[in-house]
Amino acid sequence: MPKSRIRKKADFTPPPATKTTAIKLTNRSWVAPVMLGLFLIGLAWIVLFYVTEGSLPIEAISNWNIVVGFGFIAAGFGVSTQWK
Repeated sequence: MPKSRIRKKADFTPPPATKTTAIKLTNRSWVAPVMLGLFLIGLAWIVLFYVTEGSLPIEAISNWNIVVGFGFIAAGFGVSTQWK
């Protein structure tokens, strides 16, 4: 029986090197003021709620004012992840 031909795979040749471009980091000078602002708004919201015994900032939502204050603080932590 005749021997079949062996197909040789072409050797791997990497594609020609392309020029790499440096990644430009965006200006993130806004992060720190926004983060601190959200922290302070959340803290002020909670303190105002306790000092006024629930009549401020929004009386209709009563104890949910604490959740709103902590929501501002959590948003501040979320913004802080963008800080470099």
